[in-house]
Amino acid sequence: MSSKNTSWYSNVNPNVFLSTVVIIVLFLALVVLAPNAFDLFTKQMNQWITDSFSWFYVLSVAVFLIVLLYIAFTDMGKIKLGKDHSVPTYSKGSWFAMLFTAGMGIGLMFFGVAEPVMHYVSPPQGEGSTIDAAQQAMRVTFFHWGLHAWAIYSIVGLALAYFAYRHNLPLKIRSALYPLIGKKIYGPMGDAVDTFATIGTVFGVATTLGFGVTQINSGLNYLFGFEQSTTAQIILIIVVSAMASLSVFFGLDKGIKRLSELNLILALILLVFVFFASSSIYLLQTTIQNAGQYVSNLFSMTFNLYAYQPNGWIGGWTIMYWAWWISWSPFVGMFIARVSEGRTIREFIVGVLLIPTGFTLIWMGFMGNAALYSILHEANTGLVSAVQTDSSVALFEFLRSLPFSSVTSILATLLVMLFFVTSADSGALVTDYLTAKSDNSPTWQRLFWTVLMALLAIVLLLVGGLSALQSATMMSALPFTLIMLCICWGLLKALKLDVTKMHALQDARITPRAIQNPRSWQQRLGLIMHYPHSEAEVRHYIASDVRNAFESIQTEFKRRALQVTIQEVEDGLALKVDHHNELNFTYQVVARETVPPSFMPESLEENIQYFQAEVFLKEGGQAYDVMDWTADDLLQDIIDQYERHLHFLSLVRLPESS
Repeated sequence: MSSKNTSWYSNVNPNVFLSTVVIIVLFLALVVLAPNAFDLFTKQMNQWITDSFSWFYVLSVAVFLIVLLYIAFTDMGKIKLGKDHSVPTYSKGSWFAMLFTAGMGIGLMFFGVAEPVMHYVSPPQGEGSTIDAAQQAMRVTFFHWGLHAWAIYSIVGLALAYFAYRHNLPLKIRSALYPLIGKKIYGPMGDAVDTFATIGTVFGVATTLGFGVTQINSGLNYLFGFEQSTTAQIILIIVVSAMASLSVFFGLDKGIKRLSELNLILALILLVFVFFASSSIYLLQTTIQNAGQYVSNLFSMTFNLYAYQPNGWIGGWTIMYWAWWISWSPFVGMFIARVSEGRTIREFIVGVLLIPTGFTLIWMGFMGNAALYSILHEANTGLVSAVQTDSSVALFEFLRSLPFSSVTSILATLLVMLFFVTSADSGALVTDYLTAKSDNSPTWQRLFWTVLMALLAIVLLLVGGLSALQSATMMSALPFTLIMLCICWGLLKALKLDVTKMHALQDARITPRAIQNPRSWQQRLGLIMHYPHSEAEVRHYIASDVRNAFESIQTEFKRRALQVTIQEVEDGLALKVDHHNELNFTYQVVARETVPPSFMPESLEENIQYFQAEVFLKEGGQAYDVMDWTADDLLQDIIDQYERHLHFLSLVRLPESS
């Protein structure tokens, strides 16, 4: 292999990589040289955006959720995120664990107790510190962490997975805009979109590292008297980043997957403990009631801008959350897409929307209601004071009111650290995808982004610029909301075309086959119940009989002025008909391993691989075997599939009905 292909920088996309680094350096320079002025500017910009565009955020997030539900409940939901024959890469348990811990695991640890208590003291409407305020606090908390948050992540993740695995486009944000800008995604416009997404990811993870270490520091201070200081927090950032680097080194399957599964197990242990240590019946009753109120008020809460009672609450909470989820959506969406290949769109939407939301509601319901129970029924006013003073200590102050507080606080601190490690690791992985030419990048590229995000958090922690970074991250959500709306539009266009083709393949009229020498019924039975073949037999059949059939039809197509090529592909042979500006026709026969049915004779040897000659179209494997078919059979099947393809093209050409 040439040195060009093995050089250390050969997989770097310089336009995205360098522009991202330059912008981050310029941002650091502004914050370090003029921290107060920059902080004031970003806060004023955020306030202007909140005052002027709250309606836009609320409407956009509602659109994302509606689009997802529409896709899931139509035939679009049947389409796979991959070829028709693809299967999920990860089990459902591992899949759920990874998307959950990357999406908002750390947020649940930080806000599971703090947010309900804060809303209880200062509700959006009415008097605080009352029973009504407690119910409202839980309903609002569910709203902020429920379906809408995961709809934002889902729409980006779905678009990326669909275009990457169904249409073989790069797993990058730019690919989601392919239906709108076409091949321009490979030019400066695509580079700009990926650069924007990369900066949002780096800023988001760095902000989380910076603010999150305060909670770890609080836990260590509570447990071991560990000093709460900037120095201690810098040490913690280095430790967390070192652990993330180790996870990066092991890769997605051995690193993030295993850490995510461990996180989920430990989180369940803590949740079960709180359930039994607190008032279990009370938690069940209140959580079920909260969930019912959340569902019944979902529509009104979605569009509630408090326009008739302006009090600034929505800007500090709901709009802040929507902007935060949107700014994180390139990172979380791409990571979810990365681990979702092979699932149907309906399975993806139901899984990403409902499963994490369900767990989130249970977590918030148990943790939040247990904290409120401690305040309302056990007069734990110290928890209210602690949350108002420093929200990072809320979880540990709450655990102090339960048995075995030292043990559970150690578990909580460990969980927070592991959640941070998976967030930093996932962030580095996604950033590397966005700035690399291909997925198979060297380890140093992922380690580079891990180190850069840690340095960014440390520098901003030293100069007091984390709030400025948070404000800048929030500001980036506004233009990316526009990009997400374009993604929705392009995704619907592409899915509509895919559904049209699916219907065409199913419903097209097929010309009756007229074979000169039809088989007897005994011959047909023998053919469909033939014994499995060895790989060598199948490959020989493809190389001889299939190639002869392909060459025969190639000659006829060329006589009709169509450009036809026969190509050797992995494990088989492909026939391709060029339709110029329309979708080309592809018919492949591929040697695929198969499992003999249980009714086959016992004479078949065990531990021997058996193969079939399976037909593949552009959409993937069609799950039928043509082994031992005659040349006439193959030619008739090619014509059948080609007629379906022409029917699909004719449907696409028809003008849309008014």
